[in-house]
Formats: sequence, C-alpha cells, structure tokens
Amino acid sequence: MSYKGFVSHSKVSKEDLEFYDLKNKAAEYYRSNGVPQKIESVLNEMFWQKPDDIYGYLANYFSRLSCAPVISKITGRDVFDGRGLAALQTEVHCIIRNEEKMVCSAVMGGPCDGLADGMAESLEAVSISNQQCLSNTTALKWIREHLSPMLQGFNPTDQNYVDKVLRDFFMARYLEHKDSLNREKEEGLSDETVSEAPTLAPAKDKKGGEKGKKGNSTEKLLPPAEPPEPRLPGAMAVGVVSLVVAKTAARLLGAPLYRHITSLRVLQAQNEMHLPVPMITILSCGKNSLGKLNLLEEVILMPSSSQRVREVIGMGLELQCEMRRVLNGSAYKAGPIGVSDEGALQVGFEHPEQALDLVREACANLALSLGSESDLRLAINCAAHGLMDYSRGKYEVMSGCYKSPDELVDMYEGLINKYPAIKSLIDPFRKEDVDQWERLASVIGQSCCLIADVASNHCPRWSDAKPLPPGVTGVIKRHHNDMTISDLIQSIAEQKDAETMLAAGCGDTSIVDLAVGSGVSFLKLGGLRGGKRMDKYNRLMAIEEELEQEGILGAREKKQPLSDLSETLNSGSGCDSVTISSQ
Repeated sequence: MSYKGFVSHSKVSKEDLEFYDLKNKAAEYYRSNGVPQKIESVLNEMFWQKPDDIYGYLANYFSRLSCAPVISKITGRDVFDGRGLAALQTEVHCIIRNEEKMVCSAVMGGPCDGLADGMAESLEAVSISNQQCLSNTTALKWIREHLSPMLQGFNPTDQNYVDKVLRDFFMARYLEHKDSLNREKEEGLSDETVSEAPTLAPAKDKKGGEKGKKGNSTEKLLPPAEPPEPRLPGAMAVGVVSLVVAKTAARLLGAPLYRHITSLRVLQAQNEMHLPVPMITILSCGKNSLGKLNLLEEVILMPSSSQRVREVIGMGLELQCEMRRVLNGSAYKAGPIGVSDEGALQVGFEHPEQALDLVREACANLALSLGSESDLRLAINCAAHGLMDYSRGKYEVMSGCYKSPDELVDMYEGLINKYPAIKSLIDPFRKEDVDQWERLASVIGQSCCLIADVASNHCPRWSDAKPLPPGVTGVIKRHHNDMTISDLIQSIAEQKDAETMLAAGCGDTSIVDLAVGSGVSFLKLGGLRGGKRMDKYNRLMAIEEELEQEGILGAREKKQPLSDLSETLNSGSGCDSVTISSQ
C-alpha cells in the first residue's frame, strides 16, 4: 500500500507520520553511503571466517573505511632536556573516527653548540639559558596562536605540505625580525653620529711608524671572528612541530618512524635497508677537563661497517673499562676521572700524546687492531673555535701554552704522523683561518680528512650558502631548530657520492630513526654514559633487530674512505661528507 493510500484509508497520528518520514530519510542516508551493502558484505565474510573476536573483526573492517585522521590542534609546554636546560615538548591531537585523541609528542632542546667549549658552568651559559627560556616562550606563543590554527584540518601524513606551511610562516617572521634589527642598527648609527667626538691620530715615532710598533714586523694579522648568525626567538617551534607531525604520521600509518622518513625520501618500497655505523666518543680532554690539555675535546672511535651495533657498543664499553683500569695504575699522571657532557670518560692530561697513548695501550690490551690499515680508527674533535685567545691571536691548546694558527698546523702534522690511526680532524681551526685550513689539507690531506662543524656556516635554506674553508672534505650538519624534516632530508640528499655521518644532540631518540630513514653512513651518538644517550643506542639496536627479522638488513657497500677523498677534493672547497645533529 502506498503512503498516500495509507493516509487516505487510515487514521494516523502526526507522530506516526513524522516517524515514517524519519525512517525514509534514514534509509536514504544509509543507502547513499553504501552502509547496507558494506554491512551485508562484512557479515558474509565473517560468517565464513568465523573469527574468535566478532566485534574486533567488525571494528577492523569499518576502521579501514573511516576518513583519514586530521590534525585538530597542536599544544606545547616547557620541559627540561637531559642537560637540565629549557626544552620544548609538543603534542599533536587528531580527529580519529569522530573522536579527538592525542596521538604523539616530541621534545626538542636548545642549541647544543657552544656548551662543549668549556662554557657549561660560566656566566655566558646562564645568559644562553635565559635566551633559551625567552625563545621557548615565543615558540609556545607561535604554536598556540598561529601554527595550531594554521595546521588544523591537515592530514599529518602530508609532510611536504605541512613543512611548506611552516617554512612560509618562519620566513615571514624572519623578515620581520630582520627589518626590526635593521631599524635598531640605523637608530644606533644615528645616535653615534650625533655623539661622536673627534679623535686624535695615533702618535708616530721618528721612523714614521706607529708608536709602540715595530716598522718591520712580519707577524700576520689574525682574521677577526665573523659575527654569529642571529637566532630568531621562537624558531624552535618550526623544528619541533615538523618533527612531531612526522612522528604522528608514522604512528597513524602503523609504521616505525624510520620507515616513514624513508618513504618521504624514496617513493618505492625498499627491499634492503642499511644501518649507519655508530661512532662512539670514548675520551674527552677538552676545556672542561681538570688537566692542562684543551685540544682534544672528543676522541671518537670509528669502527668497521661490517660490525653489528651490539658488537660495537660492547667493544666501546670494554675499551672504556680498560682505559679506566689503566688510568688507575701508576703509568699515567692524570687528573680526576669524570664523565663529560657527551657521556665519555673525562680525564685531565698535560699533553695530547698522553690521551692518545692511553687509547692505543687500552686497545692493545684488548687485542683490538687500531691503525690506518685496520677497521678501527679514530676521529678527533678539536673544537678549536673555543680555544682562541683573541688578545694574543693564538690558540690555547694547553693551559699557558699558546700556538699560532701556523704552529698549530705543525702540531697536527706531528700528531698524525705519530698516530696514523687518526683519520679525521673536526674543527681543527676557526673558520676564519682560511690559509691554515688549506695548508693543513695539503700536508695531511692524503691520510686524514678535515671536517667542519662550527666552521660549516649554517644558513637558512632560503639564503645563499657560505663557502666552506678550503680543504674541507666533510661537514657536520645539525637538525637546527628552524629546520623542517623536509629540509633535513633535502640537505642530506644534496650530498652526492659521499659518505655521510649524523651526530645526535640533545633531542629524543627520533634522531636515530632520522639517521636510518635518511640513509646516512655514520651516526655519532656520543659516549656510553647517561640514560638519554643510551636510549639512542638501544633504539639503534632495536632497529637493527627489526630489519634482521624482516630479512632486509643489507650490508653497507664500502665506499672510498673519507681520508682518501680529501686528496681528490684538496684543490677545491667541495664537501665529501655530512654529519647531522639534532639540536
């Protein structure tokens, strides 16, 4: 009977008519969305499969038909990192099957550079900490008032689109900050012009030279230090939001973060993946140590690429224990033994030879082959930018012992000749000492590579890159606060035909996944002390086990050694290797 017939031959209440209309609308709504067909299909499938968990089967079936999760909001809060300094934690909330859920969080600390130069307990470190707190406050404001509303409704798996929004936002803030600095500079110059008083010319002696200076002096003038790149307060918001969105996407996709990073870099599925070789800091004799020696900020163990992560960690632990045992003997007159910020043994020595002899003796006691022809080599982080005494124009390589840049070249040459296991020098000079970089490369370039860390001149992606010091065959890049995940992947991909390294900083274990996913060759995680640092080593071991179980852990192809590449690029300023660090 039709609806009209039903109405004309029956007495129906208004409520029944409204209910009948509602039923028709509901049926049309479900038919238009294909609900009856899908329910019939899943019931038929479930009848034949007869799962133990009926409702779990239904939940899994319909969850695959649900809309893709979208970002609902991003929140942030102040926390402290492993060094006790101010850090930023962000959380991504998404709408998942009509419910808002917190999906993932990420933590990013402040800049790690500078704290390793002996400033950790200085007043300058307090100033840096105060600046970091101000930067955190600005970053939280950016997240709350700008980035969270801008990214609302975005699919977190679209990393490139999210990172473009972050870059455009940061570019606008950067230009505003630059204009503000220029205005302040112009106002300052105008004030100086008004208040400037005439100055007398310097008195000269009878020979025509300036008084107090020898007219025939041949001493070279020290190139002045370049002004540091200004850090935009709040820049951390860009890096940490990009990271937490990548972690959120990985979790929603049900994949490890390193797999998601790999998919951003390579579109097709990978049948074989390689692990970066861990580089372990085993000794620190820098400015923070109690001895006179300042030059050896880090002595780093570079193992063979054929060794498994667990083997490398075990070897490093045994080596540190053996070095401690040797130090307890009477052969070495070393200061108190501590643990550096990098998690390595911190020992006070008088000369660099003492530290290197200690490593060589400990390796010999453990029957570890250490040398230029073996698979176990050393890298030295000199951190020379923190050793310059500008009043003297010399490097204070040991307390009270100053070396000019040219004298330091001769010192490095002597160490390389005496200890051929040294295959890399990191920051042997300031970036301004161009002549000495070039001279050192010509002297030892065939047996040792030069790597620039602080001297690598980090610049924003949109600005022109500054030239590297001549002779540099490796660069340490860092996951800077203003760098998105897409920027990080691109900066690694730009290094063609080169061994690459990645150094973890003060962030969480995500840097290990970034290293594996980006395909770098080496991973510098610091020493083997400290819970946060060991979490990174454990994460690397876990990834190795996952890849082994899946049968896709490939043996890394041996490329040309870093020390041999320097001969090829000795004539130019090209870069062979990259190290990337989380800030």
